[in-house]
Amino acid sequence: MITKSIEIKLPGGLEARPVAELVQLASRFDSTVHIEAQSKKVNAKSIMGMMTLSLSSGEEVTVIADGSDERDAVAGMESFLMGNLQLS
Repeated sequence: MITKSIEIKLPGGLEARPVAELVQLASRFDSTVHIEAQSKKVNAKSIMGMMTLSLSSGEEVTVIADGSDERDAVAGMESFLMGNLQLS
């Protein structure tokens, strides 16, 4: 299992479209991927779970991945949350 704290640097934070893209990205990995913020831990592959977090730019989250491709999962999530990876 790998955990990493990441500051969200997406200009609009995690609104509907970025959340959908984040869920799409997380779903590409075999590992379980969770996002922890504001004392909540949600499955990053669940759009409804991710929407409940209502995360803004500048907030810090913890990405937790566990499985065969956990390193790639954390790296991908970090790249997306920092605004360095666009899926569209």
